Amino acid sequence: MTDRWSLGRRFLQLTRVVLFAGLVATSQASPLPREGADPLQGLLDRTVAELGLDSAAEEGRLAIAVVRLDGERVVGLGLVNGHQGFYAASLPKIAILYGAAVSLDEGRVELDDALHDDLVAMIRSSCNPCANRVLDRIDRRWLLELLQHGEHRFYDPDLGGGLWVGKDYAPEAAYRRDPLHGFSHKATAWQAARFYTLLVRGELASPASTTLMLEALSNPAISHKFVAGLAETDARLYRKSGTWRNHHADSALVVAETGSYILVGLARDREGGRWLEQIARALHRPVLESGDRGGSPIDNR
Repeated sequence: MTDRWSLGRRFLQLTRVVLFAGLVATSQASPLPREGADPLQGLLDRTVAELGLDSAAEEGRLAIAVVRLDGERVVGLGLVNGHQGFYAASLPKIAILYGAAVSLDEGRVELDDALHDDLVAMIRSSCNPCANRVLDRIDRRWLLELLQHGEHRFYDPDLGGGLWVGKDYAPEAAYRRDPLHGFSHKATAWQAARFYTLLVRGELASPASTTLMLEALSNPAISHKFVAGLAETDARLYRKSGTWRNHHADSALVVAETGSYILVGLARDREGGRWLEQIARALHRPVLESGDRGGSPIDNR
């Protein structure tokens, strides 16, 4: 493998990644709870009501998860329809990214220039051909087995399902729809938030593969939804979104000077993209100011 793939040159924007990897390796944090709790739950409920989105939530057209972090520890959780399944378009590409990381760690595939570039473009620019090529490399049906029966079970029927990729990002028919609702590309807000929680803790993959995943999620190239909502803040986003017709999804690890949190939003409405932008803008400062301030899970300043 060429010098191009040395850790430092591949991921210069994460200047403290070695410290991050060492920190999460000794984490004693609890797993992500399945239900929200005050004060963050109350804050989320009030924000949804103030934005006039309570009816959309009650009708099952909106789901949100917000996780406040102290370093790598979960210290707050709010959920709205957190375990409800939504068609999530390109957001489940985070599951393909996870599958690639596991495949690299297990030696099933090797990281070459083509795979690296496809992983980054698949997430940052939501490149569909890139996603399909990665699925070719890691094996589509193996990925579904990993999501359902692997260590982290990102698809659990007892919890509304979760992350699912049962179709190429192409006009071809689905090769396997999710067992609960028949979606080809699915997510629940809680499972997507859990993905980022475990990523922050370094529990999804080796330090090198964790670094690769963070690289792909950094510097999003599509400036809508959460990116637009947080454009006037100092936050850095590690993010994956999705859009198809009236289905809108976004997910991010948000890293600011005063703390960090995870935000996931899923909407089924023609105005869903605008909803997610409004939610991100409205929640940012209150979430960071809620309770004790925690340090960045990546910079750990």
